[in-house]
Amino acid sequence: MLLVIDAGNTNIVFAIHDGKQWIGTWRMATVPNQTSDEYAATLLILFQARGIQLKRIERIIIGTVVPPILYQLRLLCRQWFNIDPIIASADLDWGFNILTDNPQEVGVDRLLNGLAAHQLYGGSLIIVDLGTATTFDVIDQNGNYCGGIISPGLILSLESLHKAAACLPKIGIKKPASVIGKETVEAMRSGIYWGYIGLIEGIIKRIKAEFTFPNKIIGTGGLARLLAEGTDIFEKINLELTLEGLKFLANRNK
Repeated sequence: MLLVIDAGNTNIVFAIHDGKQWIGTWRMATVPNQTSDEYAATLLILFQARGIQLKRIERIIIGTVVPPILYQLRLLCRQWFNIDPIIASADLDWGFNILTDNPQEVGVDRLLNGLAAHQLYGGSLIIVDLGTATTFDVIDQNGNYCGGIISPGLILSLESLHKAAACLPKIGIKKPASVIGKETVEAMRSGIYWGYIGLIEGIIKRIKAEFTFPNKIIGTGGLARLLAEGTDIFEKINLELTLEGLKFLANRNK
């Protein structure tokens, strides 16, 4: 069995693939000072609930954009599973070229999304990841990573608005009933939601004007389904794209 660890800025996802399907997926909050033993204590309970024994894990791969937690995750793999994990990086065999000036600077989550999307859907793609940051990544018809765009995520923008403007409350996110708000919370919710819909549609339009080949738009990330309610620009929504990318990468780098 393969244990996949996707450590992002907000959550860490642990998932197990048995060679045919995902048999368990668990999410924890990303805590920078969490120890390997604390991770293990939680995982033991979760594994036990699914009837999964630690000794059944044969391989582990870690993908993270949060370097401070990598040490404890690697320690977890070595001490509790007796496995030296694969660490996703630009140095591995991805099966495609990273066509940027500094490949090492590209977040591995973006490369993983590109790998998975091309393997699953084929052809050229634009991948929109709606998480802590909102990213747009371009994959050509051969699966090569061509570059992308990074902008602040919806949650970050909402928190900044609340902190910077004393009279504006902290609000949740949902699709507004109308574009024009009749009171402050509705107005904020509409501005954030429709503002990001405009951001997504506008940037994709500009990417398509610059690259003639992108023909599939894939959405992923925690807010993808919510924002997909306000636009028909996405052809596919796949919330497990990064996990799939880690699985494909592990299989290429046994």
